[in-house]
Amino acid sequence: MTALTASAVTAGIKDFIKVLIVDDSPTMQLVLTQMINQQPDMRVIGAASEPSQARELIKALNPDVLTLDVEMPGMDGISFLEKIMTLRPMPVVMISSVFEEGSAKALRAKELGACELVQKRHLSGREALYAMAEEVTTKIRKAQKHAWRMPNKTAKSTLSNSFADLVFPENCWIMLGASTGGTEAIKAFLDQMPAHAPAILMAQHMPEGFTTRFASRLNDSCAMTVMEASHHQAVRPGCVYLAPGHSHLLVRRRSGGEVVTELSQGPEVNRHRPAVDVLFKSAAEQLGRKAAGVLLTGMGKDGAEGLLAMHQKGSYTVAQDEASSVVYGMPKAAVLVNAVDEQGSPAELCAKVLTRLATLSN
Repeated sequence: MTALTASAVTAGIKDFIKVLIVDDSPTMQLVLTQMINQQPDMRVIGAASEPSQARELIKALNPDVLTLDVEMPGMDGISFLEKIMTLRPMPVVMISSVFEEGSAKALRAKELGACELVQKRHLSGREALYAMAEEVTTKIRKAQKHAWRMPNKTAKSTLSNSFADLVFPENCWIMLGASTGGTEAIKAFLDQMPAHAPAILMAQHMPEGFTTRFASRLNDSCAMTVMEASHHQAVRPGCVYLAPGHSHLLVRRRSGGEVVTELSQGPEVNRHRPAVDVLFKSAAEQLGRKAAGVLLTGMGKDGAEGLLAMHQKGSYTVAQDEASSVVYGMPKAAVLVNAVDEQGSPAELCAKVLTRLATLSN
């Protein structure tokens, strides 16, 4: 595809979202161009097959959004993303066949500042083509519309310091569940947590092998200490315990009052292990009103019954809103059974939960 001149961009499509495609496959360039140009509010202004060409087109055309492949000759997309975000930060949608929820490359792309991730599909039929077109164009709009920033420990510390003066009772806890889109939502939730926040136990639908890496990356960017949960581990304030990809995570209160983790390789629940419902139901049984339940983006209904159980035991329960969810399935299912006290974005939910727990007495 021949790039439009800078003057043509300014004169002809200034009211559209201007998109630059970076992909070494001419076929994928054509497919993405057709997907994007069929939309009434966006246009492809150019395409590059490798990073050096992309750099020149970015300078000449000043795109609103960049779509970027990972596997390219000369310099891979992750390395190019890092350079772009250092020299000329801009909204980027990564589109690649190597992305998988929780994978190392997906997490690294988000860490470097990619707004959205899209996994390339095998476009063998019309339905697959339509589904990918819908995902790509929706995420281009989100990338262009939403505020974004480079991952920044100073900025993160400023956010978490907003709650530095809150005092929490020793015996309160936060239960969190997520699925599709959860890696980004969890990070947004944890970014505002002060180092002394109540303990958090999390179940994220993620394959075995990815959870250790995910916990490590969260630990590098958050004020709290994040780890993959182990069996019969004492639960302490300031720590986050992520269910390993092979086991359900539960919480148990020992006879002396100490709260510990419990791992189970019991049957899948809602076709998942770890399952959010298992974690939430254990919290309802063991912790009651001293726990808060947080249900984030995800497909299906896992977590709805468990959040309802927590709600019925007096826990404060919140869910991510539709506007900020990648998939509104799990939060919507909880809303439909009247399990949710309040909704909001992950950052808003963090503030709500911390403020509520700070009002509890020991």
